[in-house]
Amino acid sequence: MEKNMFCYQCQETAKGIGCTLKGVCGKESHTAQAMDLLLFVVRGISVVADAMRKADYPVPEEVNGFVVDALFCTITNANFDDESILKRVDKGIVLRNRLIEEAKKNRIFLPESDELVWQGTRDEYAEKAATVGIMREPDEDLRSLKELLTYGLKGLAAYLEHAMRLGFNDDGIHAFVQHALAAVACGSLSADEWVRLVLETGEYGVKTMSLLDAANTRTYGNPEITKVNIGVKNRPGILISGHDLKDMEELLKQTEGTGVDVYTHGEMLPAHYYPAFKKYPHFVGNYGNAWWKQREEFTSFNGPILFTTNCIVPPLTNAVYKERMFTTNSAGYPGCKHIEKDAEGKKDFSGIIEMARQCQPPTEIERGEIVGGFAHNQVLLLADKIVDAVKTGAISRFIVMAGCDGRMKNRDYYAEFARKLPHDTVILTAGCAKYRYNKLGLGDINGIPRVLDAGQCNDSYSLAVIALKLKEVFRLNDINELPIVYNIAWYEQKAVIVLLALLSLGVKEIHLGPTLPAFLSPNVAKVLVETFHIAGIGSVEDDLKKFGLAS
Repeated sequence: MEKNMFCYQCQETAKGIGCTLKGVCGKESHTAQAMDLLLFVVRGISVVADAMRKADYPVPEEVNGFVVDALFCTITNANFDDESILKRVDKGIVLRNRLIEEAKKNRIFLPESDELVWQGTRDEYAEKAATVGIMREPDEDLRSLKELLTYGLKGLAAYLEHAMRLGFNDDGIHAFVQHALAAVACGSLSADEWVRLVLETGEYGVKTMSLLDAANTRTYGNPEITKVNIGVKNRPGILISGHDLKDMEELLKQTEGTGVDVYTHGEMLPAHYYPAFKKYPHFVGNYGNAWWKQREEFTSFNGPILFTTNCIVPPLTNAVYKERMFTTNSAGYPGCKHIEKDAEGKKDFSGIIEMARQCQPPTEIERGEIVGGFAHNQVLLLADKIVDAVKTGAISRFIVMAGCDGRMKNRDYYAEFARKLPHDTVILTAGCAKYRYNKLGLGDINGIPRVLDAGQCNDSYSLAVIALKLKEVFRLNDINELPIVYNIAWYEQKAVIVLLALLSLGVKEIHLGPTLPAFLSPNVAKVLVETFHIAGIGSVEDDLKKFGLAS
């Protein structure tokens, strides 16, 4: 059967090889082709921008914003709206052509690249898209390295966009992103040079997560230990999903005094940990679990849902909540209202608020509280207590179980693994993977909870800061000498940049599951295994023995 697309950027890719007819995520083949074309245009823009920088010529600021947004909207489960993607293609071609003219006028050398030549019209888009996707690179190993690099850049761009929305930026990061994309477009690098560029992406991933951490904490305060309600109140509500804290702030301000409560879903849960949001009495709790349960949970929520980023699960045809879905930023879904920012960067959420006022309150699906807020600042405040617990043997090991959750049955592994861990171990987590074990009631060790939730997936940076601080406290020469085990779940490209960031910091012995990425060719996987001792997961019992955790 003819392939209509090829995509293997997420963990759930078909048969562990690649989606060729329709994405397991719900992405249609024509949407995948539109994304391939957008990435092609972005690479062209990056080729010119990189050449301009090499010639010490200023790159227009809009280039940075366009590249970041385009990369973000091609992340798994972020945007399913062909028209919004193709509008970006249109805009990108105009921007690229303008840059080319500027470069020629100033006699800036531009390398030969198809990304700079093709013009195209809407009628020709589909034909061109079919030739510029993943399989364009015939060499399996080079293709693997280029895609690993590209997926890392997508994850980096997601974090960078959040920081930019809060007024934090770094032109050096943009310069690297565009340089790396230009290399994908026309670089004649050796395999070793590609590996070095991939690891350099991890270094810039650390810089980007540090930038976002500064943006979030300087704007909203350092996360603090917080008990979050998981029940419901008796007023209508708005459910906010995704990762963007700027949207959270604006929504909370605009819902004040309206009689409408605000709940978080999925990766937005950690918003409750920031001091700045605690002043809003109508910010009442978290509703539901990880992203993949949204079809049932959005139905029972009864009110409107605001997607600030990924992760969107395409609603079923007869879904009653589809008319209550709103998107913003790089997210998009056909038929759903998309909220744009105005000239001052602000958004009008009045339509969502008015709809919420006409809806029934959420239907209760659970009761109780969950505890989080253990980002690096909070944990370091507890450092003496934690160090003492390690020295006395009360804590024998830390288990980093950060990353993503997903709907595949084999992800039950992580809940079972957490349940069977010895009682003298502590789980360090960030990202939606925590929903596999943050409601298990695993208790505490001398008042230290056995599940320390640092926050969103970008807050994996906090886990790195904590590890580096422990290395300093225990006067170790190598971060790998710490009593830490890495058993990480992945799903999409933000997890890829987290992985590359950890590798750039020298972390080894990372176990990745529930399956290894399909985009790693055997030879590339061999390099990662031999250099960093990366491995997959097995059975819970076997892995507990392997990690020295069996009772």
